[in-house]
Amino acid sequence: MRILVTGGAGYIGSVLVPILLGKGHQVTVLDNLMFGQSSLLDCCIEDGFSVVCGDCRDERILRDLMKNHDLIIPLAAMVGAPLCDRDQVAARSVNLDAVKTLLSLRSKEQRILFPNTNSGYGIGEQGAHCDEESPLNPISLYGRTKVDAEQAILEKGNAVCFRLATVFGMSPRMRLDLLVNDFVYRALHDRTVVVFEGHFKRNFIHICDVARAFVYALDEFSQMKDQVYNVGLDDVNLSKLELCSKIKEHLPDFIYMEAPIGEDPDKRDYIVSNARIRDKGFAPRYSLDDGIRELIKGFTIIRNSQYSNV
Repeated sequence: MRILVTGGAGYIGSVLVPILLGKGHQVTVLDNLMFGQSSLLDCCIEDGFSVVCGDCRDERILRDLMKNHDLIIPLAAMVGAPLCDRDQVAARSVNLDAVKTLLSLRSKEQRILFPNTNSGYGIGEQGAHCDEESPLNPISLYGRTKVDAEQAILEKGNAVCFRLATVFGMSPRMRLDLLVNDFVYRALHDRTVVVFEGHFKRNFIHICDVARAFVYALDEFSQMKDQVYNVGLDDVNLSKLELCSKIKEHLPDFIYMEAPIGEDPDKRDYIVSNARIRDKGFAPRYSLDDGIRELIKGFTIIRNSQYSNV
């Protein structure tokens, strides 16, 4: 299959693209390389790989690329509330307007696999799991743009949308600002973290399982299309303090405390059900413990601040 991945040199794409190539697909990546990353160099030897350095908002580039692909994976995004708040114009134009442009150029036969975030659930009902039918209440610009893009894609059809839990794990285009990655890095190098509003809960998923979910939906597209799927670990709906406790099992010298005053600007607080995708036959392979062990090894190698979105 001929696959176009916008933002394919990012955190998720740098894991997903080599897997797609390994399965024999032809993959074109469109990325503006805004973080100066060189994460796909090992793919350049593959005959089925091509890369275009450009902007996902450029209609001329998209028009030419869209003609030659069967499946589109729009990973390109301004990811995370802090980055979107820093540049709100780019947040809307990349996360939403570029998706609408892509949809206007797509033929009805072209398939889409779209990654949304489950942060669209905002603040869930206490004790109740958010499933795909739960009301969406995004509380950040990032969440709103992604929810609106998901709705636009579903209205056009022939697509599968994922609502991804907070992702963790190593990637050739690493990010240190994601919660698990951030806390493990601090636990290893600083040995301490101060937590604001530590009772806030969210769901988590390993980056390799995110890539596996895309591949699974590609292979099972006919039975999954035109639906939304939460993608997370069923046993890891954890508060920030519970996450710290889990990390301390691996790094006993880690000290964490909850701040008596102050607020976390990220007010997300919800627990998630992933039953729908599980019922379709997909199950994650990597646990939170697997990811923490991986991150400890990875952060023994890297120690600087360039691996972040902000």
